[in-house]
Amino acid sequence: MKKLILVRHAKSDWPEETEDFDRPLADKGLEEAMHMSRFMKNNNVAIDYFVSSPAVRALNTCKIFNQSYNINITTNEKLYNPSESNFESVIYDLDDNVNSVAFFSHNNGISNFANSISEDIFHFPTCGVAGFEIDCNSWSEFDGAKKRLMFFYDPGKIK
Repeated sequence: MKKLILVRHAKSDWPEETEDFDRPLADKGLEEAMHMSRFMKNNNVAIDYFVSSPAVRALNTCKIFNQSYNINITTNEKLYNPSESNFESVIYDLDDNVNSVAFFSHNNGISNFANSISEDIFHFPTCGVAGFEIDCNSWSEFDGAKKRLMFFYDPGKIK
């Protein structure tokens, strides 16, 4: 069994004359990310590896989560402005020693991808997190593997 966790970046700001890629997190986003990462760690959501979009708001969300997890982080351009096939491409590049991975990415791509692998209808709020159990031993088996939603956390609804 493998576990795939999808995290939409936390609430971002859009200061004047800032490119989309360089948008920082808003103060609310910093709080959301700290709250969600602690919630997940306290609820024993195990993660071996983080892969983030290199965009500032996604990577900063990932770095805040890593204050709770202290694991390896890598970035992948395919998670910025992603299509569903971008997510699959990143999945197929994963080492099979990684049993649980979290991707930090953006809407609409992250919502579309979650909906493409699940019967459940998702619209990710900022810093929303969905966890899936993938019935496979190798990430190369992802496409044909049975997928089951384990959890969906909305930062506005967790304590």
